Amino acid sequence: MTTEPGSTPTPMRLGYAGTCRSCGEPVPAGTTALYDRAARSVTCLACSSGPGSSGGGTPAAASVMPASDAVRSDVSRGDAVRRDPGTPPRDVPDATHPEAVATGSAGASAQREYERRRTRREERVRTAHPRLGGLILAVSDEPRSTTAWATGAQGEQQLGRRLDTLTEKGVRVLHDRRIPRTRANIDQLAVSPRGVVVIDAKRYRGRPHLQVEGGLLRPRVERLLVGTRDRTSLVSSVLSQVGLVRDVLDGAGHADVPLRGVLCFVDADWPLLGGSFTTSGVHVLSPRKLAQQLVGPGGLDEAATHAVHRTLAKAFPVA
Repeated sequence: MTTEPGSTPTPMRLGYAGTCRSCGEPVPAGTTALYDRAARSVTCLACSSGPGSSGGGTPAAASVMPASDAVRSDVSRGDAVRRDPGTPPRDVPDATHPEAVATGSAGASAQREYERRRTRREERVRTAHPRLGGLILAVSDEPRSTTAWATGAQGEQQLGRRLDTLTEKGVRVLHDRRIPRTRANIDQLAVSPRGVVVIDAKRYRGRPHLQVEGGLLRPRVERLLVGTRDRTSLVSSVLSQVGLVRDVLDGAGHADVPLRGVLCFVDADWPLLGGSFTTSGVHVLSPRKLAQQLVGPGGLDEAATHAVHRTLAKAFPVA
């Protein structure tokens, strides 16, 4: 593979389909390839590891990516790539000039908190018992307050992988977003032609169901139960997150964008048919049902989806 002077090809996952500059074969979206920023071209991994990559062969003529082929930037480095090098930067990207967005890593902050708590516990035990610390750690279980973070991270990661498969169907996801000026985070934000969905992922056992009390002579009271445990407080948390996202959308000129909150229970005892319900405006459902509801036609075109996705990414940075 040849590169222009001063150019260093960077391996990254493609957000859009491209064409290999060496062999001319298509490189599907979602695969990893080498991106040359100077030439604005991609090279598949097969060609990059071949003779041409070491300078011993003669590579095929470089095929510069057409305007219809865009590459997602390496979000860990914060690089941004536009499809047409002759087009000036724009404040709001449209369907032909999407800008790269740091989508985040599902469950990353929960995993870090678990590791922090585990490390602190190990340090305390070894300090208090220099000789027997290792044995004590080996035969004792971690506190539930610690393992809960690992369980939560696993649930977010599992749901995140499923949501990422919907990219080619027009769904754009932001994982593990920090709420500014707080220690709280939003598990996932999904943007599709149907609008924006605030997602709180939970990995609980048991069957989620709605318990209703009162109604005629007494005030109607709804309680969210998972198995026998009362999880109604989760609904208030989602509603709070929805309010924050609504403020951001309204302030950015997206007041007409549909918005709803979702509690998605991973690994719960969902029935084969049905099972989902709504309480206080929050949808409670399974990962499969969530994926079905995200995909499909709606009121947002591709340009609007890009704009909303980028707006939310700036307002709620990676946690």
